[in-house]
Amino acid sequence: MKTDRHKAPDADTRARLIAAVGADHALTDPADMAPYLREWRDRYIGRAALVLRPGNRDEIAAILKIANDTGTAIVPQGGNTGLVGGQTPFESGHEVVVSMGRLNAIRDVDLLNNTITVEAGCVLANVQQAAADHERLFPLSLGAQGSCQIGGNLSSNAGGTGVLAYGNARDLVLGLEVVLPDGRIWEGLRALRKDNTGYDLKNLFIGAEGTLGIITAAVLKLFARPGDVACAFAGLASPDHAVRLLALARALSGNQVTAFEIVPRIGMEFVLKHAHGARDPLGGVHDWYVLMELSGGLGPGDMRRPCEAVLEAAFEAGLVEDAAIAESGRQRSAFWALRADLSEMQKHEGGSIKHDVSVPVSHIAAFIEEGTAAARKLVAGCRPVPFGHIGDGNIHFNISQPEDADEAEFLARWDDMNVLIHKIVLDHGGSISAEHGIGRLKRDLMREIKSPVELDTMRALKRLFDPNGILNPGKTLP
Repeated sequence: MKTDRHKAPDADTRARLIAAVGADHALTDPADMAPYLREWRDRYIGRAALVLRPGNRDEIAAILKIANDTGTAIVPQGGNTGLVGGQTPFESGHEVVVSMGRLNAIRDVDLLNNTITVEAGCVLANVQQAAADHERLFPLSLGAQGSCQIGGNLSSNAGGTGVLAYGNARDLVLGLEVVLPDGRIWEGLRALRKDNTGYDLKNLFIGAEGTLGIITAAVLKLFARPGDVACAFAGLASPDHAVRLLALARALSGNQVTAFEIVPRIGMEFVLKHAHGARDPLGGVHDWYVLMELSGGLGPGDMRRPCEAVLEAAFEAGLVEDAAIAESGRQRSAFWALRADLSEMQKHEGGSIKHDVSVPVSHIAAFIEEGTAAARKLVAGCRPVPFGHIGDGNIHFNISQPEDADEAEFLARWDDMNVLIHKIVLDHGGSISAEHGIGRLKRDLMREIKSPVELDTMRALKRLFDPNGILNPGKTLP
């Protein structure tokens, strides 16, 4: 499929684009552009004609008007932490990357309305801190939160660890400001929780991966900060026990479960082996582990008793073999590090074929069992490492290469493994992309998982918003 039907900007177009942001904020030297041209796993390394770093929405509007008039392809980019190549330019060098990092102002905090209005280049951790500074909670939480930007989070409809309690990024948005491909600005920064006046335009841009417009600002929901958080690390025999523990915890805590993550023993071994200072919180070895948090109460210690009650009932029901409750903020951070370090530590074990998938929570155990057996049958000796957000059905079904195998040879089976695992996912009524998006990596799979009606409708929207196809061409839609 031809993915680059746009020509590189000529000298006049380059000069106009540079003038739109000022020479100090236009990168042309290959060394300066390099960090913007590769994704962190190095699966995609592109080239670009320019990297532009606008400082406000009007500069973005000027860029898109020039690009639309001249047929110049634009790749919007946030913190460059995406995992499917949606933020990375192609190898042609014809595209212009528009980095959003300078749009990083927090425009407003409305405590009575429980909202915060932020620009798209705000780093997620800074949005979280701004909320905390006002005794509020912004619950979107990701492993990359120290560098990912809110615009990218919204463009990919990011998930993270709090989805089971607060929803995806989409569920945290009340209003958007968006620059359309022709340079017009949609003023949609409404802070209303109820607005029943026609089509909900904001949800067209959330999850669209920068193919319909560039999000420049958002009104986000804030929540009351819980008075206490109880964090437990438990050892279990199986994913089925983990799913049953989740149901029990929700029932006994009054639905106060705010995080519920699953880790296999092999994943724990990777972290203990490679992560500096990592320690096993439990005395014995268990086949599976769950990291669970309960949040609520009015002050410190309020959630410990509900957490203990959940674990006591789980022991009695034979669901949990051992467990520890964090006694301090430091110990809670240590528990979370065991989960957060898992992806990074897999790198030390050689090649890893990755799947970001979801199935109904009730199907998780069967999916993991079937996927593990199928992967081992396809590649003898491979090491499946299924982990992730079991509370919302999102499993990162990663598969590490066999020990001492040739990494390139193993990674050459990526497509074969994808076909195998994705079929099992779809058989269970699941999705091949739970929170990372489609981007370039899964673009061509869309034909297999979307009906002709769905694809026709999405293509019609693309033609409506971006008739010249200048925004993130070759991404998301096959």
